Amino acid sequence: MDEFFRSNERKWNELAEVNYSSASSDYGVDAFLNGPEGARDLHRTELEELGSVEGLDILHLQCHFGMDTLLLARKGAKSVTGLDFSPVAIRQARDLAEKTGIEARFVEGNLYDTPQLIDGTYDLVYVTWGTICWLPDIEGWARVVAHFLKPGGRFYFLDAHPVLMSFDDLAPKPHAPVYDYFHKPEPIAFDGTEAYADESAVLQTKRSYEWTHPVGEVVTALIDAGLAIEYLHEFDTVAWKALAFMEPCEGGLYRLPEGMPRLPLSYSISARKAL
Repeated sequence: MDEFFRSNERKWNELAEVNYSSASSDYGVDAFLNGPEGARDLHRTELEELGSVEGLDILHLQCHFGMDTLLLARKGAKSVTGLDFSPVAIRQARDLAEKTGIEARFVEGNLYDTPQLIDGTYDLVYVTWGTICWLPDIEGWARVVAHFLKPGGRFYFLDAHPVLMSFDDLAPKPHAPVYDYFHKPEPIAFDGTEAYADESAVLQTKRSYEWTHPVGEVVTALIDAGLAIEYLHEFDTVAWKALAFMEPCEGGLYRLPEGMPRLPLSYSISARKAL
């Protein structure tokens, strides 16, 4: 398992450099730093579902370089803590916090080690976009989430739908699924030098590994970890150009071209820990 994590870390260190530093990056770091407040915001789905975070202690797991963590602070969170396994991303997150003057804590580490790295509990545990596909054990993930919630605390999750993950993201036109929808212990190996947020960038690290997690297994894992599901929503949009033939749409999102059948491309879950 360590070899998979090491390879993924190398890939994400490179992606962090591109996503944070490239002038062509879709992340819009310059707009976040230099534009008026609100020039760079969460995607429409989060904005519509998350509600007020005023006064909340928030833990953002798999936070990448922390822009969304800091956006939550801008929206009035009492405190924000972000965790990511990429040392490059955490260094950038701390740099971004310093440049903005936003108080935040960023911790480097493997998701499964988080209970040994971070103390305390939180009003909101936040996990969005491009997260659980990098994790082999969804039950262990759910236990980490539940561990950090205060009694009555909320978990908010939003990510690509596993139906979307069954397609070839580089195929130039619509096609049949090529990957299993259902989870397997062994990961799917991908070789590519593309950077999803900057089509002009070329990475040095080719190999990465991903795991699929069906919606039913994710929901069941959260229930088994002691959380009560408030809702499960599915959407025909996703936050990045996940398939080569997708088209941009409102709210900084992407969808399938007009005329194609509508498929679930992302989904969200809100869950609570009992009082």
